[in-house]
Amino acid sequence: EYEPSHIYLNRAVSAGAAAVVSARTYADFTNEATFEIKKCDTFKLDEGPATQVVMTRDEGLQYYRTMQTMRRMELKADQLYKQKIIRGFCHLYDGQEACAVGIEAAINLSDHLITAYRAHGYTYTRGGTVKKIMAELTGRRGGIAKGKGGSMHMYCKHFYGGNGIVGAQVPLGAGVALACKYQGNSELCVCLYGDGAANQGQIFETYNMAALWKLPVIFICENNGYGMGTSVERAAASTDYFKRGEFIPGVRVDGMDVLCVREASRFAADYCRSGKGPILMELQTYRYHGHSMSDPGVSYRTREEIQEVRSKSDPISMLKDRMLSNNMASVEELKEIDVEVRKEIEDAAQFATTDPEPPLEDLCNHIFHNNPPLEVRGTNPWSKLKSVS
Repeated sequence: EYEPSHIYLNRAVSAGAAAVVSARTYADFTNEATFEIKKCDTFKLDEGPATQVVMTRDEGLQYYRTMQTMRRMELKADQLYKQKIIRGFCHLYDGQEACAVGIEAAINLSDHLITAYRAHGYTYTRGGTVKKIMAELTGRRGGIAKGKGGSMHMYCKHFYGGNGIVGAQVPLGAGVALACKYQGNSELCVCLYGDGAANQGQIFETYNMAALWKLPVIFICENNGYGMGTSVERAAASTDYFKRGEFIPGVRVDGMDVLCVREASRFAADYCRSGKGPILMELQTYRYHGHSMSDPGVSYRTREEIQEVRSKSDPISMLKDRMLSNNMASVEELKEIDVEVRKEIEDAAQFATTDPEPPLEDLCNHIFHNNPPLEVRGTNPWSKLKSVS
């Protein structure tokens, strides 16, 4: 959490001479800069997102902190999984951070978002805390879904979760967008799926309904190159995912650049809010881990390929280089953020490994919302459990 400025200043004053030096250097930073970003490919659009964008120092620091938190959280989850503290399904998001951070920077928290099962990052950007996400991964009482959801089923306000069935979240997202249109509140729904889900029939059925009803939905294909262990070239007759809406306009975006994603998402959000109906975005991104923790991720691609992406287009390194080369932050300041993030992750992991598991009597709770308590059949007809909403 950020401290109110007066607390920060009080701390600085008490730090004496050192504070005077740091205050001077802070004043020397560039407060905002203009960046040239990669032009997006467009489909059925007269114009695309801007190629010159402005980022302020505060925005840059915020994006850096959020992406770094997501990265560290996923690396910690990897560690806990290998120690068998996290069990079952676990799909990690490291490498794709610019997608989530860029999208969130362009929409409001009152807008809606639904995604597939690689959902830890979005749970965080939608307002979940690292502590609650980690505790959910370890199946503890303090988890964001009270320890009952695990990696693929986390939710918070205006976030309709990870969804375990490939492609099933897309029609649900259109339903959320229908509610937005019905209520006339100029909100929209961001509906995410991967390249592996992009050939699902239900996605095309959803495109059709969304276009007919002009629903305020942004369909986003996070194309990380592989659906499980199958490369996009082997899985799709057309890998131009942004054109596959046929009658829906599309944009293809560099998903490793947080500013590209932010600009394209702003463009898409404006398009939706102006009542023109759905729009499609394809974010070209990359995952460093395998599909899930049971996939080492190197049988269908080489270690060199992963290494090359890391060295040339890592979203965090790219943002960091931009900020440093434009005098928007100092190396020490970014290091300080890294230290704070690491501490937050360590504390969360400590909580996630010591918090108790939910007791058996909580098993059937929350089946219904606002319902009087009811009995639920257990594993056999004579064992009864109770459900409280």
